[in-house]
Amino acid sequence: MGNSQKRAIQNYRSRLSKRGLARFEVLGRNADRDLIRSLAKRLSEDTPEALELRATVSRSVGGQPPKPGGILAALRRSPLVGADLDLSRPREKGRKVDL
Repeated sequence: MGNSQKRAIQNYRSRLSKRGLARFEVLGRNADRDLIRSLAKRLSEDTPEALELRATVSRSVGGQPPKPGGILAALRRSPLVGADLDLSRPREKGRKVDL
C-alpha cells in the first residue's frame, strides 16, 4: 500500500474518531449482513431512537452479569434444605483384582 493510501486511511479514521465513531470488523452469517449494517447505521446516529435501540439491544443481548454467590443461593433454595439426609457411605477396602 502506498504512502498516499495510508495517509488517506489515517485521515479517514481520524475524521471518524472526531465524530465519536470507530471502524471495526464483525463476523456473522451472510444472511444477517443487511440487518447488522442497518443496526450499526442506526446506532451511529445521535438521536433519541438510537439511544432507545441501544438500550433495547443491550438488555436483550447483555442481560445481567451473574451475581457472586449465585450457586450458594440456589442451593439454599433447594427443597432438600433441612431434610436431615444421611449422605455418609460405609468405608470399604474394595475388591481384589487379579492382574
